[in-house]
Amino acid sequence: GCHGADSASPTAVETMQARVVESRQQEVPLNVRSTGTVHARETAVVSAQVMGRIQQVLVREGDSVRAGQTLAVLDDAALRASVEQAQAGVKAAQNAQIAAQTNAALATSTLGRYKQLESQKSVSPQEMDEVSRRAEAAEANFDAVRAQTDAARAQESGARTMLGYTRLVAPFSGVVTARMADPGTMAAPGVPLLQVDQAGALQLQATVDESAIGVVHKGMKVQVAINGAGSTSVAGTIQEIMPAADPASHSFLVKIDLPASSQLRAGMYGTAEFANGVRQAILIPRSAVVMRGSLACVYVIDGKGIAQLRYLTLGALQGDLVEVLSGISSGEKLVDCPSDRDFAGKRIEAKP
Repeated sequence: GCHGADSASPTAVETMQARVVESRQQEVPLNVRSTGTVHARETAVVSAQVMGRIQQVLVREGDSVRAGQTLAVLDDAALRASVEQAQAGVKAAQNAQIAAQTNAALATSTLGRYKQLESQKSVSPQEMDEVSRRAEAAEANFDAVRAQTDAARAQESGARTMLGYTRLVAPFSGVVTARMADPGTMAAPGVPLLQVDQAGALQLQATVDESAIGVVHKGMKVQVAINGAGSTSVAGTIQEIMPAADPASHSFLVKIDLPASSQLRAGMYGTAEFANGVRQAILIPRSAVVMRGSLACVYVIDGKGIAQLRYLTLGALQGDLVEVLSGISSGEKLVDCPSDRDFAGKRIEAKP
């Protein structure tokens, strides 16, 4: 009388069909990551070499320029006057040189006639000495005037050079990336007016910590992900490693040549990965991961075929796979592509 005739029957477990995948231990690259910014291989900051008011700025940001193209023009009235003054000085020096040359030639011919007379005993030694000294003085005066003419020509050349500094030209073909002055502004030597980035392929300039600089070498191939270009990953080549570290950050600047691409722009942010051997890691397909808020989890199938929800700690992505730092071990079976369906406590029947 203490129990009924029928005992309770076990609760039936619901069966669901799903694709099943397995976690595996594999070798993955051991990389050193570094971040940096995309730059042109050469950048020129254009500034004036003489003081002057800017008359024209002929370019704007984004304009393409060719080597030698005029970018800006300064007021050249004062320097043009200096050139004209130097030209007048050259003319005066040339006229003085002609006169000195004529005097020297006359003195030389006179000396020749006196030497003939001396052979005939027709002149006194005193007269001969006077004529000789006058010829020497005329020749010395001609040399001095000729030197003055050379100095006047050099002064004219310098004035023309200074006049040429009033036209600012592009040092190479490229793109104007900054314009820091407008017409009417007073330009001073060394004050930046324009910035030009060289046309062609770009570089990623990344900083590498001193603890990892030993794995980096010139010519090494590097995978670079550029965030601003849709996370595009490109293969770069290390072109230069700065020989000294920054004493503040204890890191080295590494310049990585990037292939030409219309998607890349100077100033973009990028991440470089330097290969440093391999390591063992547990990987699962990314499609098996379910996000519950900010937590990652998977449905693990136990030995009886029942799925249980388990939370994971994930690591780096490896293509279509993701590294698992903790939560499962190698060889465990997982529900693939669970989407928003709840498989917890269900018996899983593997789809073909």
